Amino acid sequence: MSRPELVLASASPRRIELLAQVGIRPDHIDPADIDETPLKGETPPRLAQRLAVSKARAVAARRPEAVVVAADTVVSVGRRLLEKAADEAEAVRFLKLLSGRNHRVHTGVAVVRDGRLSVRVSETRVSIKPLSDAEIDAYVATGDWRGKAGGYGIQGPAGAFVQRIVGSHPAVMGLPLYETVQLLNGVGWRP
Repeated sequence: MSRPELVLASASPRRIELLAQVGIRPDHIDPADIDETPLKGETPPRLAQRLAVSKARAVAARRPEAVVVAADTVVSVGRRLLEKAADEAEAVRFLKLLSGRNHRVHTGVAVVRDGRLSVRVSETRVSIKPLSDAEIDAYVATGDWRGKAGGYGIQGPAGAFVQRIVGSHPAVMGLPLYETVQLLNGVGWRP
């Protein structure tokens, strides 16, 4: 009996690279197009979970024979969500807010096989050093903030801003590998 195809419900090059680190190569990349607007009063971990589940279910509906993996990353300072920065000015605001503070990165990962859903949320605490205006401006000028929750990417130049993390480094990049592999094993999918 052959294994079912694995579909990644994301076009994120970071998620593809992270899966490759643990020897997983999706058979298909099929991004889900869902509304990612937070619901009123929704906590960051619940948002990350809901979005991962919604993406997985949307793609599983198109590919019911496959195993579908989806993820979503949410950055928060307290209950304040920092989504993907819309422009340079918002990226600067986000970085000024994160400067010299701790924040949390919640990454939900969901797996659907044969209509059955498994989901986990990883929480990682990240501490950013105090940033000067010059450091923020130089980082924003790189464009590395584009498409990244919280307006920064730990795997790029902003990695030099991170004093400490407690939790999963891959989850901050967009996919908690331990949880993902455990979920895949739990539904019987192995590379």
